[in-house]
Amino acid sequence: MLSSLAALALAFALDAAVAEPPGRVHPVALYGRAVTALDREWSVPRFTGVVVALALPLAAAALAALTVVGAGRVHLGVATALAGLWVFATTSRRMLVDLASDVVARIDAADDATHTRIRGLVGRDTSDLSDGELRSAAVESAAENLADGLVAPLLAFAVGAQASLALGVAAAVWVKAVNTHDSVLGYPSKPHGTASARLDDLVMWVPARVSAALVALAALDPGALARARAWAGAPPSPNSGWPMATLAAALDVRLEKPSVYTLNPDAALPTTVDAERGVRLVDRACVLAFGVSGVVAWL
Repeated sequence: MLSSLAALALAFALDAAVAEPPGRVHPVALYGRAVTALDREWSVPRFTGVVVALALPLAAAALAALTVVGAGRVHLGVATALAGLWVFATTSRRMLVDLASDVVARIDAADDATHTRIRGLVGRDTSDLSDGELRSAAVESAAENLADGLVAPLLAFAVGAQASLALGVAAAVWVKAVNTHDSVLGYPSKPHGTASARLDDLVMWVPARVSAALVALAALDPGALARARAWAGAPPSPNSGWPMATLAAALDVRLEKPSVYTLNPDAALPTTVDAERGVRLVDRACVLAFGVSGVVAWL
């Protein structure tokens, strides 16, 4: 148990200090490139999609677990440090918060680089969005990425670590791999991505709702979670609406993706002050997520 807490503490410290591992050696980036290489036509797309969605994340999880098992044969401290590195590699707090904050600041400054920077947060076309819609996109993305970029792998590690460090790492890597598959392949235009998208929907069901609860807790507004129920089903995803709608409720702002969904439709789009507060709330929810994961691992 202490080794699990130490691994979480190391991951949190590394995130605060350096934000992300270098791109050329980042395990998630390397894995993403491997998945991208599979984004092509296949003779049996549905069968290939199922095999890819199931086999590759399991292989990545097994490989990560074996590194921790091997390190444990040297010393428990080495295994703990390696587990912390794996948690650090599969989670992201500072990079998400810094990028969202930077985008919000650039919108107010009418910086020409705003649309370039926001592509790191959202996949939609932002060229015709108003300032309020750009702030909405930044806030929505921060809330959504809280769930898949931090809470999901953290909770997976915490639950798995109750059995062993290696199993905790395997769980975190598996969840991150499933999410990576969805990010690369999980679109209607990709015939072999359906299995990846459906598996991600299943895996993210709990983390998305836990993330919404953490946002409400960070805002000291438990009622935000109840108010969010009215809009959480508006986005096409069965999960992403929960943290986004809860943040919209906590800020009392309208968050919308034009022609796709609107959350808290009777409110106004976020001002700069609203957007800045939204990013701060997501950051607090990130810190709370580490704390909750520590409690789960300790149990």
